[in-house]
Amino acid sequence: MAFQHEPVLLQEVLAWIGARPGGVYCDGTLGGGGHSGAILEKSGGEAVLYGIDRDEEAIRAATERLKAYPGFHPIRGNFHDGKALLQAEGVDALDGVLLDLGVSSPQLDTPERGFSYHADAPLDMRMDRSRGETAADFLNTAGEAEIARVIREYGEEKWAARIARMICERRAQRPLETTFDLVAAVDAAIPKAVRRKDDGHPARRTFQAVRIAVNDELSPLEGALEDFISLLKPGGRICVITFHSLEDRIVKRCFKRLENPCVCPPKAPICTCGRRPVVRVLGGGAVPPTQEETERNPRARSAKLRIAEKREEAGDIFPRDGGRR
Repeated sequence: MAFQHEPVLLQEVLAWIGARPGGVYCDGTLGGGGHSGAILEKSGGEAVLYGIDRDEEAIRAATERLKAYPGFHPIRGNFHDGKALLQAEGVDALDGVLLDLGVSSPQLDTPERGFSYHADAPLDMRMDRSRGETAADFLNTAGEAEIARVIREYGEEKWAARIARMICERRAQRPLETTFDLVAAVDAAIPKAVRRKDDGHPARRTFQAVRIAVNDELSPLEGALEDFISLLKPGGRICVITFHSLEDRIVKRCFKRLENPCVCPPKAPICTCGRRPVVRVLGGGAVPPTQEETERNPRARSAKLRIAEKREEAGDIFPRDGGRR
């Protein structure tokens, strides 16, 4: 697989992350190294950048692409474990972090990875093919209620119950093995009149949902954001690119909570909880791609960039349940 694609929101990332000589950065979703290469180039080749990816092929491609930069350090692993991975490398402070969430274009464009509903291929969908259950494993063993929950919650698919029922009926005849097996189940479950009116492929929400479940993309995300922010130096920035509403809501909620962590009653005359802001949200909310970029790269259409900056006098990061770490 050739990990070569156009990095999304590249100019916006470079404008906000503040790459400079001597800076220390982390690209937690390395992919083919497009964003990382641009950050290193922007720094004059004099920054240190740690690139994390769970996909062995991505690590290999990025290492080859960025071999001219002595400050580039690839790390095989999941960005959800980014803090531990970086600390194992002796890194305890960062000037900037980039997370480009979701599946990469090369993964989508390589049929045998099983991410695409456009090509018939083994039903895999794992970002790290060395471990974990495949999409086929999940769909052939999970209960109907669990499959429906995943498709409804992660795909925001209103036909989730019918799709789950059809998957279970079909696997009772023979296991689902390929992407087209799943496409056929979705097509059989969604009424033809509804499919005709759908602007996109009718299976896209189901494929998104199963991919998210197989790779456990959402549940650890907020904790990972907190971990990376805890490593930022004062003034350091975290840039996060999202592609669908589920992950974007998590990022937005986390940034807002760390910008205003006070839990005192709204009418309290003074703050007594002792929680001080950790970050300042930048960019006026979500930064979209330009029209020029979406025309050049249609996959950028749903992308959003959110940015937060570590405050000079940052407070502690409190866990979401209200207690102290």
